[in-house]
Amino acid sequence: MGKGAIKEEESERKRQTWQWPLVALVVVLLAVAVSSRTASNAGFFFTDRNSCSCSLQGSGKYKGIVEDCCCDYETVDNLNSEVLNPLLQDLVATPFFRYFKVKLWCDCPFWPDDGMCRLRDCSVCECPENEFPEPFKRPYNIAGLPSDNLICQEGKPQAAVDRTIDNIAFRGWVETNNPWTHEDDTDNGEMSYVNLQLNPERYTGYTGPSARRIWDSIYSENCPKYSSGETCPEKKVLYKLISGLHSSISMHIAGDYLLDESRNQWGQNIELMYDRILRHPDRVRNMYFTYLFVLRAVTKATAYLEQAEYDTGNHAEDLKTQSLIKQLLYSPKLQTACPVPFDEAKLWQGQGGPELKQQIQKQFRNISALMDCVGCEKCRLWGKLQVQGLGTALKILFSVGNQDKEGDQTLQLQRNEVIALVNLLNRLSESVKMVHEMGPDVERLMEDQIAKTSARPGRLRRVLDLAFSFW
Repeated sequence: MGKGAIKEEESERKRQTWQWPLVALVVVLLAVAVSSRTASNAGFFFTDRNSCSCSLQGSGKYKGIVEDCCCDYETVDNLNSEVLNPLLQDLVATPFFRYFKVKLWCDCPFWPDDGMCRLRDCSVCECPENEFPEPFKRPYNIAGLPSDNLICQEGKPQAAVDRTIDNIAFRGWVETNNPWTHEDDTDNGEMSYVNLQLNPERYTGYTGPSARRIWDSIYSENCPKYSSGETCPEKKVLYKLISGLHSSISMHIAGDYLLDESRNQWGQNIELMYDRILRHPDRVRNMYFTYLFVLRAVTKATAYLEQAEYDTGNHAEDLKTQSLIKQLLYSPKLQTACPVPFDEAKLWQGQGGPELKQQIQKQFRNISALMDCVGCEKCRLWGKLQVQGLGTALKILFSVGNQDKEGDQTLQLQRNEVIALVNLLNRLSESVKMVHEMGPDVERLMEDQIAKTSARPGRLRRVLDLAFSFW
């Protein structure tokens, strides 16, 4: 081969070397343009993304705008980790937000209670009066609620219950109905004050047909999954809220799991976490949606929550609570990055809007009533709290409008509704944080494990079946 031919061949190779990266770059740019356009048209609430100040960038598995919301996944993860989660963790530990009023012993209105709890930890123990601090026994709680923790008689702080806090410790709140929830707050004689910090949401061993029947009834009778061609946004919202709540509950079970009962060893059950949530992208997306939905309810109620009385008689702690509430409501990062997490004004606008709203209200009330059928006391506690929190968010967003419009109601919330709302937001915040921080590693680990055990497909399935728990 002559020198001229060799030079010509080298030149051709150089042209090809530069052409392929150029072609690849063009393909990437076209893909980005198409995906950005797809993200800008995603959802049924926001068609004009100029109203959003959120980025469409993302570095993880979930990228772009959270469906039907106005924040992207990366923004939510950053806001949650840096601002919202630390604030919420501090808030739910304050005396005002850690005591929840609940009727623990309830008759199921739908079927006989046949639930069985395998673990002691599914119960909420009642401490004898001689173990309560003296201020709790006074008819007028002058000293206020203590900021330290109570210890149950068996040394199991996760099971303690407080039944002796006087209502006078919580002043300035009204009794008001919520059209979205089944009310059981009228029978005060059977109500208990529970310290949520001493009764964490975790695995309880609640298993069997009773546990499965709760979720089956919720989904099949009150919240059926919408078809791919569903055009009614309101029906989509209800399903996604329940699915998101369900996914969050499952995250907390997997995140605080009894790994070895004989040694009382607790830890993270990554197999359960993967099987219940992480291998189902729609469940993760619904959890982010529910988080933003509840966050929007909190921000919409800013004027009310800022002026509310967080009075427990413990002046220092009450001032701290008020400060944390204001930091949450007026976070500059939140107002800049995600000022409107969800746009509720787009719903109930059709001709049949009022009738559809009543139908979905009835369905959600049935869901809240189903919490009385949960056969595990601690599961019933967290089920009631979180469903009431979600019902409070629905009340704020859909039952109270702008006060300058004729016929709109002024927002009124019970103390218990505010406590449930903030604790629910914290639970969702914790779940989103776990997905963001642990999700990628857990998925890689489990996918490798599944690949290695592909010759024995029943093994992993049996492990997950044994790990089934409702709460």
